[in-house]
Amino acid sequence: MHSNVVMKEFGSKFKIQVLPALSDNFMYLLIDNTTKEAAIVDPVAPNTVWEAVKNENVKLTTVLTTHHHWDHAGGNKELITSNSGSPLNVIGGDNRIDGLTTIIDKSGIELKMGSLNIKCLRTPCHTSGHVCYYVYTNEASVVFTGDTLFLGGCGRFFEGTAQQMYEALIKILSQLPDNTAVFCGHEYAIQNLKFSKHVEPNNVHLLSLLKEIEIKRKMNEPSVPSTIGLEKLINPFMRVDEESIQKVTGTIGDSIETMKILREMKNDFKE
Repeated sequence: MHSNVVMKEFGSKFKIQVLPALSDNFMYLLIDNTTKEAAIVDPVAPNTVWEAVKNENVKLTTVLTTHHHWDHAGGNKELITSNSGSPLNVIGGDNRIDGLTTIIDKSGIELKMGSLNIKCLRTPCHTSGHVCYYVYTNEASVVFTGDTLFLGGCGRFFEGTAQQMYEALIKILSQLPDNTAVFCGHEYAIQNLKFSKHVEPNNVHLLSLLKEIEIKRKMNEPSVPSTIGLEKLINPFMRVDEESIQKVTGTIGDSIETMKILREMKNDFKE
């Protein structure tokens, strides 16, 4: 396993168990403390999910699928067939997702899981049906970003454009409260931060974070979560409106072109 299993508390209302899977994926068990209901984000390893559900003594009711790729949605079928309780509500934005019961066909759809509010944010680009899930109470907020926003990076533009990623990162995710915790789909932090350092070698926030994450990873601690506010300080893809980033890509005054060139640079980057 690439990281230790950890539990993160968010006020009195909910907590999140970080469940590592495969070589670098993250699944997340979202637990409503009030009702003891739970949702699982991207359950690629169903056995691990059921073990966590049993250990936490919660009732799994909901599957939040960020996108259809196998390493995120590939466990849906087995999870559903191995479920002995009430049918699971499988939520996602793409008909390529197995077992889908609730389709998120537009951004901003609000759902409930137990007593928790979940706002579904469509962020097409990595895939055309990608959805991020924003969970909020009056005490705290988190967002599950799948392969749209990573700690220090963003997903490849497999089915979309730089314009779409700009809208996802800058117009949607950047607008969430700065203290919103960010739980992404993969443990890519160190690779991403090394590229970020290549782009902004004098970014003191970034240099400090890289040291911190390197220590965490040596201890097998997951790098997640970061926060929206932190990403706006250290993630070049969240900073494409900044002149310092635009200078590096040679695209002064054009944030979309900056996003495009930056992603191409990351695709080719070797440490």
